[in-house]
Amino acid sequence: MKDDRRKANAAQMASPSYRMAAMDQDFLLGDSMRGVRFLMEYAKAEEALRAWGVRSTIVVFGSARVRQDASWYEQARAFGRLASERGGALRGSVGEPRDNVIATGGGPGIMEAANRGAVDAGAPSVGFNITLPHEQEPNAYSTPELTFRFHYFAMRKMHLAMRANALVVFPGGFGTFDELFELLTLRQTGKAPPIPVVLFDRAYWTEVINFDALARYGMIAERDLDLIGFAEDAEGVWAELLARGLRPHENID
Repeated sequence: MKDDRRKANAAQMASPSYRMAAMDQDFLLGDSMRGVRFLMEYAKAEEALRAWGVRSTIVVFGSARVRQDASWYEQARAFGRLASERGGALRGSVGEPRDNVIATGGGPGIMEAANRGAVDAGAPSVGFNITLPHEQEPNAYSTPELTFRFHYFAMRKMHLAMRANALVVFPGGFGTFDELFELLTLRQTGKAPPIPVVLFDRAYWTEVINFDALARYGMIAERDLDLIGFAEDAEGVWAELLARGLRPHENID
């Protein structure tokens, strides 16, 4: 009798509608659940960052195409190390929050270098990776428990921005420009706290972007030029961040 009932309701048991909602991947990946997926991408990273006591970060952007033998790579690595040593990522005791933890886009090149520098210091660092049509894998230096994979650029950007105490931008292309101008817009409009923004290698940045021309044509105010500082080596980046208000071992307001 039991076998007969099982056969009689086989179609109902096999129907996608009978799957538990949390276990139904077709449902979760459908259009109606896009908002839920946004929430999940926010909550998963948020939970892990809180568990590790990551209260604030220093975000490092730059090209994924920079090779290990390039000076930009070496300086990004050196900065990741010294910022981790001096900024508060190496907390003294269990339960004490970590500040100014290195956070990157999680990929190769400059991102790898900054994460690698944190490893050199024995500190954790964050990798906010993104799913791309041509698969991008995380670099081998971000802390495994703090290495995240996002589908939505918007949620990835939110996580990059929301804990940032500072932004350091090494030479890069479209992706680097996108992240830089996102943060500069938030600063210009007052939608983000007054965090310092430092560009590495003035010659590169002033050649590829004419910031002065933007002000001259009235596209930005003259005072907006003060949102950006420049530095030529890792020590110079750290000094410029401090001069612009970075507070080691302290969270953003």
